[in-house]
Amino acid sequence: MKNRIQELRKERKIRQEDLAEAVGVTRQTIISLENGKYNASLLLAHKIAKYFDKQIEDIFLFEEEGKCG
Repeated sequence: MKNRIQELRKERKIRQEDLAEAVGVTRQTIISLENGKYNASLLLAHKIAKYFDKQIEDIFLFEEEGKCG
């Protein structure tokens, strides 16, 4: 799953540490999210979206893996 966290963070001149603290995770988690190595839980996605005053879908870009019938 791709996301716009790094883009939004840099636009607003927010450090990884500050975002991590605001949403209750480690800086390493933010790094992993930005690098696409970790998918956020729904709760974390909600916290990040709320932090940026956006909808989850505006930050996290869901890609369908396969379509059902």
